[in-house]
Amino acid sequence: MKVSKTLGSTLIIAGTTIGAGMLALPIASSGLGFTTAMIVLIFAWCLMTYTALLTIELHQHAEANATLNTLAKNILGKKGQLIANFSMIFLFYALCAAYIAGGGSQLQSKINQFTDWQAVPQIGVVLFALIFGAIITLGAGAVDKVNRILFVIKILVLTSIFYLLTPYVQGQNLLHMPLEQGLIISAIPVIFTSFGFHGSIPSVIKYMGVSVKPMRKVIMIGASLPLVIYLFWQIVSQGVLSQQSLHNSGSLEGFIGSLANVIQSPMIISIVSVFANLALATSFLGVSLGLFDFFSDMLKKTDSMKDRSLTALVTFAPPLGFALFYPQGFITALGYAAIALVVLAIFLPVAMVWQQRKTLASDNGEQYTVKGGKLALSMAAISGVLIISAQFMQMLGVVPAIK
Repeated sequence: MKVSKTLGSTLIIAGTTIGAGMLALPIASSGLGFTTAMIVLIFAWCLMTYTALLTIELHQHAEANATLNTLAKNILGKKGQLIANFSMIFLFYALCAAYIAGGGSQLQSKINQFTDWQAVPQIGVVLFALIFGAIITLGAGAVDKVNRILFVIKILVLTSIFYLLTPYVQGQNLLHMPLEQGLIISAIPVIFTSFGFHGSIPSVIKYMGVSVKPMRKVIMIGASLPLVIYLFWQIVSQGVLSQQSLHNSGSLEGFIGSLANVIQSPMIISIVSVFANLALATSFLGVSLGLFDFFSDMLKKTDSMKDRSLTALVTFAPPLGFALFYPQGFITALGYAAIALVVLAIFLPVAMVWQQRKTLASDNGEQYTVKGGKLALSMAAISGVLIISAQFMQMLGVVPAIK
């Protein structure tokens, strides 16, 4: 059972990370050149894995069911708790609304395709929220089982994409230098958010228990799987298309169309579409599970079915409402996701660990401490400032925007 939970938790972390946004990576990094894109990817992985390990360091001194709400309140006080809660709710409601809108649209198109019933878009949105909301309400065990199935299928589909594209990789395409220096700054927030799994860590710890060694393994493997897949994905995407072709694609649809034209196979459009749907589903499971447990802790709800149903209502009703009646508002808010994620995944863990280490400095008991000391904490915080600065520079038009 312990091994099974470790595997399942690893796949939850990896599944949350490898979302539909992975398909935007080649476009976001198109102007960087392959080598520069790899350097930025590895930097983002190092930064996010480090701050994830900081979260484990924090949780070893807390209850197994503690979330960011409890940790921030206990360590940083009321102001820290308010900042943590706002960042968590803003980011995860925006993500859930976008996932529900996207997943509902795909579900509605499948209903229309395979039945005689021409469902309106709202039907797909509501069904998607009800199906996945029910899975989340049943608990992490149910999420684990469903996520394993979806993750395995997703990897098989991704392998098929690699198989189709690899023969068309051209070495010279991987040797191109950056088109513009400003594009490196533009790509940083997008690549950074592609490693955003931190919101699901408290749920995984609640599921597995507070045990440092297995949780370190879950984080390291769960974060490394996406890195390996991203590296292969960049090789085939940037190797098949020239840098200029990628940059001129302008959108996900344009990128997929360019791939289909190169390999002369309409099948690639269908396979990439299936992968996007699976990636969206696994990401939604991880994100909404983290938000569910966050609200359960904040509202002091128990694990009774009545309380879990109330928590599910708070978790899914607002993003469902926006997905139904005002989807563009929350989808626009995703433009600010990198800023909220920096607060959630970098600034808060760094600040809490800094404060906790000061508080526990006289404690001689054995405890897990992430290596690097104050220097590593400071470098992580500076990196967060740089990511937010890059996002604001895009918004102000100082550097080219990633579309």
